[in-house]
Parts: sequence; C-alpha cells; structure tokens
Amino acid sequence: MRGAKEEDRSEGVSAPRHKALLHRRGREGSQHKETTMGSRSRLAGTVGSSGTSAAKRERRPLGDVSLLHFVSAELTRGYFLQHNEAKFMERRQRVYTCMRIPRELEKLMVFGFFLCLDAFLYMFTLLPLRVLLTLPRLLLLLCFKLRGPCMVQPSQLCDVLKAFIMVICCCLLHYVDYSMMYHMIRGQSVIKLYVIYNMMEVADRLFSSVGQDILDALYWTAAEPKERKRAHIGLIPHFVIAVLYVFLHAVLIMIQATTLNVAFNSHNKSLLTIMMSNNFVEIKGSVFKKFEKNNLFRMSNSDIKERFTNYVLVLIVCLRNMEQFSWNPEHLWVLLPDVCMVITSEVAVDVVKHAFITKFNDLTADVYSEYRARLAFDLVSSRQKTACTDYSDSVARRMGFIPLPLAVLLIRVVLSCLRAEGPLFYVCLVLFFMGMMTLKVLNSIILVGKSCIYIKEANLEDRLTRHRSASAPRKATSRPKCPVGSPKADPVDSPISTPIILQPAELGSLVPKPSICTPVRPPPESDRAEGPGAPQNASEAKLRTRKDDLLGIDRFTICGNRID
Repeated sequence: MRGAKEEDRSEGVSAPRHKALLHRRGREGSQHKETTMGSRSRLAGTVGSSGTSAAKRERRPLGDVSLLHFVSAELTRGYFLQHNEAKFMERRQRVYTCMRIPRELEKLMVFGFFLCLDAFLYMFTLLPLRVLLTLPRLLLLLCFKLRGPCMVQPSQLCDVLKAFIMVICCCLLHYVDYSMMYHMIRGQSVIKLYVIYNMMEVADRLFSSVGQDILDALYWTAAEPKERKRAHIGLIPHFVIAVLYVFLHAVLIMIQATTLNVAFNSHNKSLLTIMMSNNFVEIKGSVFKKFEKNNLFRMSNSDIKERFTNYVLVLIVCLRNMEQFSWNPEHLWVLLPDVCMVITSEVAVDVVKHAFITKFNDLTADVYSEYRARLAFDLVSSRQKTACTDYSDSVARRMGFIPLPLAVLLIRVVLSCLRAEGPLFYVCLVLFFMGMMTLKVLNSIILVGKSCIYIKEANLEDRLTRHRSASAPRKATSRPKCPVGSPKADPVDSPISTPIILQPAELGSLVPKPSICTPVRPPPESDRAEGPGAPQNASEAKLRTRKDDLLGIDRFTICGNRID
C-alpha cells in the first residue's frame, strides 16, 4: 500500500513538472517563431522604408517643388530621334529637294529659253531665205501654169504664208501710233494701269491658246491635196482670219510694252513696284493647288514662255527709251536697275512657286530632268525627215509661244527707232543679219547636241526610233497629187519628193494591222496573265503608265491643256 502511495505521489509530482516542461518548450517555440517573423518583418520593413522614402522623394508635394528643381529637370531631360527615323529622314529629303529646285528649274528654264530663241530667230533668218528660194518656183507655177513635176512642197507653202502674214501685219501695224498710245496710257491713274496690265496678260494667254489652232488650220488648208481648183478658194478666209489674229495679238503685246514703258519712266516707280508685286499673287493661286506631274509640266512650259516674252518686252522698252534719249549710253545705266528688278522678280517668283509645289505634292527635283528630256524629244523628232511639223510650230504647241506677233512688233519698233541714212546703214544691216544668222546656226547646233544627250540620259532612244518608224510615210501605189500645180505630174521624174503631211490621228494607221488570214502568235510565257485578276491588273497598270508618262501628252494641244 505504501509503495502504491509513493508511486501515486511520484506520479502526482511528475505530472505538473511534465506540464511545466511542455509549457516551457511551447513558449520557447513561440518565441523562436516570433523571433523569425520579427526578423522577416524587420527585413521587409527595411526594404519598404527605402521604397517609401524613394517614392516620397519622387512624389514630392507641390510645396516641395522649387524653381531650381524645374530648371534642372528641363536642362537634363532628353529624347531619342532614332525612334522616328523614317519621319526625320523624309523631312531632311524635303529640305534637300527644296535646295535642288532652283538649280534644276533654271536648267529647264535656260533650255526652254533657247528653244524659244531658236524659234524666234527663225522668223528673221531662215524664213526669208526659204521664201526667196520658193518664190521663183511659185511664180513659175502661177504664171506659166506648168504641168511638170511638183515643184513646191507643203512646208515651203507654209513658209510663204508666214512671210505674207508678217509683211501684211507690219504694214497694218505701221498705222498704229505708238506715241499717241504711250501718252494715252500715261494719262491714266496707277490703279487703271494695273488693271490694264492684268487684262492684257489674260488676253495674251487667251490669244496664244487659239492662235496656233488658227495657224495650223491655215497651213493644212494650203497643204492638203485638192481634187478641184475651186477648193483653193477656201484658203482665202483662213488667211484673212490668220492676218487678223496676228495683227490683234501684236497690238495687244504693244499695249503691254507701252504700259511697262510708262512704269519704267514714272517718277516714284510705284507702278513698276505694283506690277512686279503682281507676280507674287501668282504664288497664292498656284502653291495651294494639287499638281500632278503632267500639270506641273504644263505650268513649267507656260513659265518659260512668259519669261521669254517679258525679256522681249524689256528689250522693246529699252529700244524706245534709248531712241528718245538719242542713243545716249549713259541712259542705259538709268534703265539697268529697273531691268534687273523685272528679271529678279520673275526668277524669284518661279523658284518659290515651284519649290512649294514640289513640297506639297511630294514631287522630286528629278521631274525637271524629265521635262527637259520631253522638250528635247520634241525638238529632235521635229527635225527628222519624217517630221509632220516644223520645230518652231512644235515649240509653239508645247509652250504656247507663237513667234509671229512678237516678231511683227519687234520689226515695227526697230524700223521706227532706226533711220536709213546713206549706204553705211545698209552695210550695218547686212552685218547684223549675218550676226543673227550665225547666232541662229550656233544655237541650233548646240540645242540639237544637248537634246541628244538629254534623250540618251532619259533612255528615250527606243521611243524616238519607234516614233521615226511610225512617222515614216508608206509607199504610195498611185501617183501622189501635188498641192500646187497640175494633177498629171509624174512623181518619178520629180527631183524633189513631196512629203506626206500626217495628222496625229493618222499616225496610228501607219502601223501594219494583222490580217485575218495571218495566224495569231501566242504571247510569251512572261506576258501571259496568271489568275483571273491578272487582266484587270494589267489594264490598270497600262492606264497608270499612260497617265504618268510625259510622252503621252498630246503634242498638238497648246501647252498640253488636254492631258490624256
């Protein structure tokens, strides 16, 4: 019993101790856990406190932002242009294009200027000589009614008509008093003169647009084959209309020259300033319009014609002023600033206008090389044996520059300024004619050489060859009929072959068409369309090429007004 009691007593004593031991161990475990969690929380607190302090530094209250912090941020901030590289390269290319525009444009203007000069000098040099060579044959045909071979070519008839028009218009213009016109215009106010000058510019463009059509109708009426002699009577109304047109156009240009002369001689130069500032109005009317490549070509040709016409007007004004001051060389220095003002304003307006047009329409400066090649193509193709028009008429159709009225006016002014006194005058006149002839020949040689270079650079040689083959006349199976003379003439005995004048609509008929019996060759594998959408894509590509190609512009339309 005693042992059992002692055992129960020992168990009673050990039970609390065991509980105390377990309690102590559990407390130590909880303390260890708390210590571990505390270390972790302290570590997280350290990181969090550093992040909070950084956020506090970044997100300062508005009261802590100072002017010094703002200035330092503005001075140290940066950006990366490489992220938009394509955009900035495009902008840089536009700047380079604007810098190239003056050089390329002036190349085109100089080439076009010499083209106009070549057509203008032709009226004073080669045209009189060609007429002198043609008149004996024409007189033989008219007086003796020869029934021999055809002695007069259609081109020679056109030259004779041009000479007759010039002579008749010079005689009619002789009755127009230049001095009275000058004083009438000088008596008007500045505003009226400004309006008159603008009206004359618009009328000049309208006359130029219809003038070449009138002359072409006259030339074709004279050169077309006629079956009856009564058909030649239809030439008379065309000739009268052409003379009336040239005379009115010459009077209009005379009014322009007189207005410019009044502006040169005004005391305060206000009229000249207003007239030159009128050129800058042209920028407003052209820059903000949409221009395609063909439309820009038309405007460039118009600018070439306008610049050449203004230079001739300035020459007329200088001749009139030098005559009034008895050809005193000192007065030429008085006119020189005004002349420089006119020329500089023309060049500046053209450069600014074309620079902004190419910028707004995303055109490169290389388009002016294409325009120069197109003018060179016209010049070379019109000088071939198979040409269907004279090169002076080709320039007139392309640029709207008609040299006949301007030549008539210049002859009228020169004859009024010079007086024939003794044989020395005629000697000087012959020397002057020889100098003009030399200038004409040199200019023509240089233009043809440059044109061949431009055509080769533009890879238009194949097109020129195709144009030559398309314009080649077909061999006639029957006897051709002479435009002048007997219809019984034998072409075999003729020393001069009669060229065939072809209109633009007839050029396509020269290409041989496939016969019905001729087997149709299948197209090569490279040209065959693949898939159902290939024919439509091919037609769209053909239409787009035809629209964008400068060679597709109608040569027989003034300044390319009709764009195919």
